[in-house]
Amino acid sequence: MANAAKSNQLANQTKPASDGTYSASQSLGGAAPAGTLYGYARVSARDQNLARQLDALRQFGVPSERIFADKASGKDFERPAWRQLTGSLAPGDVLIVKSIDRFGRNYEEIQEEWRRIVKVRGAAVVVLDMPLLDTRQREGDVTSALIADIVLQLLSYVAQVERENIKQRQSEGIAAARARGVRFGRPKKPRPCAYARLRQSCLAGTITRAEAARQLHVSPKTLATWLAEDAK
Repeated sequence: MANAAKSNQLANQTKPASDGTYSASQSLGGAAPAGTLYGYARVSARDQNLARQLDALRQFGVPSERIFADKASGKDFERPAWRQLTGSLAPGDVLIVKSIDRFGRNYEEIQEEWRRIVKVRGAAVVVLDMPLLDTRQREGDVTSALIADIVLQLLSYVAQVERENIKQRQSEGIAAARARGVRFGRPKKPRPCAYARLRQSCLAGTITRAEAARQLHVSPKTLATWLAEDAK
């Protein structure tokens, strides 16, 4: 068979896995045809929506069952759906992403992954928001290849700078909130009314910490934390 090396077809993946990724099932046998279209979408947080990217990929012609998506940071390419997708690519296949920052946000790693897909895997890459980044039409066209490489480097740089700016804005926002007295993390559990009396009993040695924790309906660890805080 012309493309027998590709041992797995992709199953329906419109529902996310428990880890927030959309990935293809390996349960179907057979081989996908040469020149198969694959799509990739990514958002950084679980509460962000993939719909806009998924719609764009489907409109381009990528079947839903061949769209992979991660809910993960673009800082690197250690993402389960991405790894599964790129491991499935064969010569002649086409990978479509909506924009280069969905591909990733690490300048050097974007260049390396692009090279691995195009040069090593022999697949093509299409970036919908930037028509110049379409390697399907570059064979033998040195000028187009040069322009595309320059555009890729520029957009990869912009993607990384934007990620660094987002991190800086987040850090500045957290610092400003803390300066205003905003507390982050889980609120402290209030001490029950009986805590003061049982604390004195613990300090006097007339009751064990385990018994005091039981009467307060808290864990021994919580009681130990309260006692340590109040000893300061």
